[in-house]
Amino acid sequence: MAARAGFDCDVLVIGGGIVGLSTAYALTRTAPGVRVAVVEKEPGPGRHQTGRNSGVIHSGIYYPPGSLKARYALSGSAEMVRFCAEHGIAHAVTGKLIVAKDRRELPRLRALAERGRAHGIPVRELGPAQIREHEPEARGVAALHVATTGVCDYGAVAAQLARSAADAGAEVRYGAGVTAVDRRPWGVAVRTAPGEVLRARALVNCAGLQCDRVARLTGDDPGMRIVPFRGEYYELARPDLVRGLVYPVPEPAFPFLGVHLTRGVDGGGVHVGPNAVPALAREGYGWSTVRPREVATTLAWPGAWRMAARHWRYGAGEVHRSLAKRAFAAEVRRLLPAVTDADLRPAASGVRAQAVLRDGSLADDFLIRRAPRAVHVLNAPSPAATASLPIGRAVARWALDALD
Repeated sequence: MAARAGFDCDVLVIGGGIVGLSTAYALTRTAPGVRVAVVEKEPGPGRHQTGRNSGVIHSGIYYPPGSLKARYALSGSAEMVRFCAEHGIAHAVTGKLIVAKDRRELPRLRALAERGRAHGIPVRELGPAQIREHEPEARGVAALHVATTGVCDYGAVAAQLARSAADAGAEVRYGAGVTAVDRRPWGVAVRTAPGEVLRARALVNCAGLQCDRVARLTGDDPGMRIVPFRGEYYELARPDLVRGLVYPVPEPAFPFLGVHLTRGVDGGGVHVGPNAVPALAREGYGWSTVRPREVATTLAWPGAWRMAARHWRYGAGEVHRSLAKRAFAAEVRRLLPAVTDADLRPAASGVRAQAVLRDGSLADDFLIRRAPRAVHVLNAPSPAATASLPIGRAVARWALDALD
């Protein structure tokens, strides 16, 4: 169906990651008369957070009751498994162990068990001997077995969402980064890097690592800045040391889950990591990638300095593990004592688009804000891939509201 006269589309989605494509997919399914377009600056879908992670389908056990993360991950995990099965995408429901390395972590482990049961997640508490039954090389004083955790290929999921949305009439344009946005009472006009201007009745900002920049281009104050954190991974040279997924008990002050071991969806390789270090560019996948303007943008945000003042000790440890492989291996051995330094082979890194608020706090929940003619998804790191289908439906509803 053609868009209304004078418009190229009704809803323009900026960002071709898994959340943006889920939103386009939801719009085509729930409102087939609405014309949808997606613009993505990369040459294909899911090239950043979506395609650079360990591929875990999270159960939802970590997230507080009532939070958006809990709500969407709990429903999204089962829905993601069904979506993969329906479209023949590689996936497996493996379960995972969350291991307490010493007695100081036991209260946090028990709290996780209580939260899991409150969410209706099947969890089982294990002692040291039972840990070894599941993972013979893992060591800890206690653990939780979470049965509903799995793995999948999120890059393939994003590609399928793009195909399904396009088959239903959406237009997906790659190589079309956004350079300017002009919002008027009637809608928005967006200029892309190739020089095209697209007019839409409403805009959805799912730009991930660039979402705060797009919000400001639209004329909205997002009240946060993206501070990129690089997650560095290794591959395990002896994958037979791990049967499935082994995680530490997370530190509640941070939205990161710590260094963990994840057997890939193909059943072969084992990902180890990530640690989390400040990246020197929004898309800084290594220490050698430095973009001074982006670093300056981060340093100009008061929240970045307040965050650093609160968490510098934790951050120093992460940087040390980044620069010293031996320190990283020592952290892994706290879960898997048999791992040697030589067992760790460098693998591709990812970058987490972490929203930092003005007071220096790290946004722990998904952050989605509505504005005239616009919806901004401003914090959607893990478990956003797991939760992408219900997130997409929610954002699609708000985008349809914005049309009015």
